[in-house]
Amino acid sequence: MTAPVLHLLGEVLVGPEEVRPQAWVVGGRLTFERPTGAGHDVETLRGWFVPGMVDAHCHVGLDHHGEVDHDTTEAQALADRNNGTLLIRDAGSPADTRWIDERDDLPKVIRAGRHIARTKRYIRNYAWEVEPEQLVERVRIEARVGDGWVKLVGDWIDRETGDLEPCWPADVLAAAVAAAHEEGARTTAHCFGPDSLRDFAAAGTDCIEHATGLEPDTIESFAAQGIAIVPTLVNIATFPAIAEPAKEKFPDYHRRMLDLHARRYETFGAAREAGIPIYLGTDAGGSIAHGLAAEEAVELAKIGFSHTEALAAATWAARAWLGRPGLEEGSDADLLVLDRDPRQDITALGEPTAIVLRGVTY
Repeated sequence: MTAPVLHLLGEVLVGPEEVRPQAWVVGGRLTFERPTGAGHDVETLRGWFVPGMVDAHCHVGLDHHGEVDHDTTEAQALADRNNGTLLIRDAGSPADTRWIDERDDLPKVIRAGRHIARTKRYIRNYAWEVEPEQLVERVRIEARVGDGWVKLVGDWIDRETGDLEPCWPADVLAAAVAAAHEEGARTTAHCFGPDSLRDFAAAGTDCIEHATGLEPDTIESFAAQGIAIVPTLVNIATFPAIAEPAKEKFPDYHRRMLDLHARRYETFGAAREAGIPIYLGTDAGGSIAHGLAAEEAVELAKIGFSHTEALAAATWAARAWLGRPGLEEGSDADLLVLDRDPRQDITALGEPTAIVLRGVTY
């Protein structure tokens, strides 16, 4: 049975400044040319239309214990889709989720392979745990099995010093980033504290996750190099709870995490003002629920983004950064239908009237 042609009527937000009054979906693809010929069963959707949201830090097939089974993975992906996330950059997972690519009803996934961490310096059952002399080889392997990204763990609590510490010697890290680039992959890294950010900037990383430890010098270097950040503010909101169990045994770590949390909006506001590229990500799949991209967009507005800027970080800009189309002639029809203009009210992203994925309406 042939799917009906969709007539999108209202405001098709092709970009922050480009709006079309209508578009059509034919055979699962978007077109701005009215279909010709007889026999089209046309369904009209009205409202504001934006590209499906991008969660640029999401872990499919993972929970706080490690890898999950097929049914749980499917439920995670459906939760993202049903809340408007139609493109995921999976920032590290031990699970083989390639089967998702065969499902037209699930979000598209760009993978970073499995996390690479220092031995006993990350969450158990998440990462390949290696020592510095093994890092470059493991980076090359993950670069070849991923979708153009490699995810490293840049810092974690060191139980000897009792605080966040970088995981890798600077020279080894530089060689690892260079190896990823030689393999045609970009690098990103989990970094909370300030010291690891300096090492990754010097190594020429492409992106940093969380980046709560940004300070004036690293803000300047990130901006100069165009290093992107994905703050995951809905995750940073949990820092006090993460730190509380360490209060007595590791007081320095406890204080550090509370400080990073307290100044999060100021930190990312300064990053925004400096021109650092900032994209939306939730860190779903560890202890964070899936489907929170719209909440993260609201959080981005709190760092000084206009609603249009927050929308861009969740849609057009993020898709361009990841090399995927938005609402373009001939592109897959992956979009949200909204009842109000999200450039004026970013909360509209959390209340879509319909979700269209590959031309199918949910």
